Amino acid sequence: MKLFYGDIFPDIKINEEEQQHITKVLRIREGEEIYLTDGLGNVAFGTLKLEGKKASLDVIEIKEKQTEFSPKLHIAIAPTKNIDRIEFFIEKTTEMGISEITLINTEKTERKNLNIDKLRKQSIAASKQSLRFHFPIVNDLTKFSDFIKTLNPETTFVAHCHENLERMDLTMIQNSNLQELTFLIGPEGDFSEREIQMLADNNIKAVSLGQQRLRTETAGVFVAAWNYSVM
Repeated sequence: MKLFYGDIFPDIKINEEEQQHITKVLRIREGEEIYLTDGLGNVAFGTLKLEGKKASLDVIEIKEKQTEFSPKLHIAIAPTKNIDRIEFFIEKTTEMGISEITLINTEKTERKNLNIDKLRKQSIAASKQSLRFHFPIVNDLTKFSDFIKTLNPETTFVAHCHENLERMDLTMIQNSNLQELTFLIGPEGDFSEREIQMLADNNIKAVSLGQQRLRTETAGVFVAAWNYSVM
């Protein structure tokens, strides 16, 4: 299956960057069968039409609102100093069905400047590669104190490494019974004790991801893989 990104409604249109990729890089021939998705669960199937540098879809079938991953997983993660590690996290968790990513600015977050557009493009590329019709939402960098105001304590958990504080084992969460989950993953150096206390004050439960101390992006991928196992 060759999957591309563009508009389905109100009119079908292949994204301009995708058109350039088709005509200049992939060199797909006119008449080949391709799929087009808007990343919102809608997908069109048809054959490729080429007019010079323009690529369009001769539609055969449109399918609306394809089934989304369940449970929906939202990971809020502090960006790492080395941006390559967050890019790795976005790529791999997208492949495993994550629904939403929020980059959070914590007390120990070292990277404050992010090219969000680039990260969103990487999530789209990973979605297409893994044949996803629902693309994950990638939110702007958000202050930790603002983010926790939006949380539902019934479906939100924080993974931290403070061994002196109470934590439940990840496997105790019955994610197959939930429609959505939110996990907070701390920065290099972990969340501060003040931030952990703020989460506790908001009735956010803490979890342990096992015996080993995991890097930020590894912890995020681990949670996504655990959730993916019940999808």
